[in-house]
Amino acid sequence: MKNNKPISILFYISGIFDGVLGIVFVFIPKIPFVLFNVTHPNHWGYIQFPAALLVVFACMFFAIARNPGRNRNLIPYGIGLKASYSIVVFGYWITTGLPDMWKPFAVIDVILGLLFIWAYITLGKQMKIE
Repeated sequence: MKNNKPISILFYISGIFDGVLGIVFVFIPKIPFVLFNVTHPNHWGYIQFPAALLVVFACMFFAIARNPGRNRNLIPYGIGLKASYSIVVFGYWITTGLPDMWKPFAVIDVILGLLFIWAYITLGKQMKIE
């Protein structure tokens, strides 16, 4: 079996990124809105529910990081998460605009999504060799 350390590191980083982001928006969602001078929604649940889902995805990324080959089947869900967020944000960014607070996350998610695709393909090639 090949060395999957770079893939493990990728998913640990993504797990930490999404986990921290999720925890911030679940427990102290007002702070980012105040820092970036963004109007908050009429109910914090609109922010906290997707943030809680980020924590769930972070747990999945940690599972992938622990054993990328065995958990390769989970990677497309991570790709879907990254694509979903990026497509929505870039769509609004291009067409109507949106607050700057959301833009760095979209750029990061495009990069992570592309790296997830690389990891998925790399692990698939390893499976064919073995």
